[in-house]
Amino acid sequence: MKKLCLTGLLVCLFVLSVSILTAADSPPNFVVFLADDLGWGDLACYGHPQIKTPNLDAFAKQGVRFTQCYSACGVCSPSRSSILTGRTPYRNGVFRWIPEKHEVHLRTSEITIAELLKDRRYTTCHVGKWHLNGYFNSPEHPQPSDHGFDHWFATQNNAGPTHKNPTNFVRNGKPVGLLEGYSAPLVAEEGIHWLRELRDPKKPFYLNIWTHEPHLPIESDPQFMDLYPGDDVGLRQHHGNVTQLDHAFGKVMAALKELDLVDNTVVFFTSDNGPEGSGKPDLKNPGSQRDRTRGSTGGLRGRKRDDYEGGIRVAGMVRWPGQIQPGTISKTPVIGSDIFATMCEIADIPLPRDRVIDGASMLPAFDNQPIKRTKPLYWRTHISSPDSRVAVRIGDWKIVADQSLKKFQLFNLKDDERETTDLAQKHADKFAEMKRTLLAMDAEVLADGPDWWKKEQPEDRRRRAKKKQKRASK
Repeated sequence: MKKLCLTGLLVCLFVLSVSILTAADSPPNFVVFLADDLGWGDLACYGHPQIKTPNLDAFAKQGVRFTQCYSACGVCSPSRSSILTGRTPYRNGVFRWIPEKHEVHLRTSEITIAELLKDRRYTTCHVGKWHLNGYFNSPEHPQPSDHGFDHWFATQNNAGPTHKNPTNFVRNGKPVGLLEGYSAPLVAEEGIHWLRELRDPKKPFYLNIWTHEPHLPIESDPQFMDLYPGDDVGLRQHHGNVTQLDHAFGKVMAALKELDLVDNTVVFFTSDNGPEGSGKPDLKNPGSQRDRTRGSTGGLRGRKRDDYEGGIRVAGMVRWPGQIQPGTISKTPVIGSDIFATMCEIADIPLPRDRVIDGASMLPAFDNQPIKRTKPLYWRTHISSPDSRVAVRIGDWKIVADQSLKKFQLFNLKDDERETTDLAQKHADKFAEMKRTLLAMDAEVLADGPDWWKKEQPEDRRRRAKKKQKRASK
């Protein structure tokens, strides 16, 4: 009997040691799911009274939901560059949204999280919107494969001509042609196909899924529009588009579960900036594309392109089974550039030491604890409204500067998240401290980038001339 007990104990110890070794030999996978122009208030789990997002609502209960998550900029390309590099956009060079044939691009001198993970034997994939170069699928600019992605399926900017039956996707350098269906599900299906058929199953993986929804030009599947009967067509198109995005997210999570990957995969969900347009119906052109910009900031001030909260505060959620307590709500401020540093810490990768990394690891925030930052939260949006060009947040305090850096507003976001009351005069000492920090941080960042922001590009001149001609014809 004693011999049998001893044998059983040895078997248990052997099984335990094997499981520990297996876990140690199986680093976590990563998925970064990025929405486009999704407002902070556009999901049901963030308080929207109408939009149906059952998959993201369920996801919010399975990990941590941030109430103060930020994009790194009030427009798309810069935010995306920051997720990949951990660096604030003017510092990494992608300071603006990138039109076709524009000089600005994510340079190969930047170190992306995909490159760092590949050095640790990860296999990598990017599907969906890219928007990190002006010369897409051209040798004139780096492509996703030059930034560490083994497989890519992408568009330069928006899905065209709309989200329905897009024709402008490129897969690994080869144009795909007409695709039947809607953008977010098509992008999700490509990512799922890669997971099932193309990746090396012996390696951990990093998968970017960057949808176009709900960015213009919006076109929604009737099955999702039908969920909003009685509403005007513009509202039905927008709300259906967000549900279309949610549907695509659900497909990805279902695939991870089916492939037995869900328990060892860290999934991030967020958006690149706040919602487009005014959020109000276009009464002169009902049903038009501009009539579909109905995104919600949840009552926050400003919208896309602003450095007020409505332009930069976005949905943010993370699921990591066994490491994040399900149902956690974190009030700790986090920003898109933190994703880089967080993935580095989880994968045990040292941060690059030859450049400034603005992001910090989110790990403490997963438990609603404060993050120790070496750099304050900072935003500069090149085409923002004149009153909110640059902003800095430290703790509960946020200072916003105009484009001349001569007019400033001070807000306490703990008491006034809608930024209704300027406290610059009431808290003169705090105002002076925050102003010094903003000016110093802004000067440091602008001195660190490639100075593209100082130049007027040919594309900018053409756009300016076109606007001048349009004004003259009125």
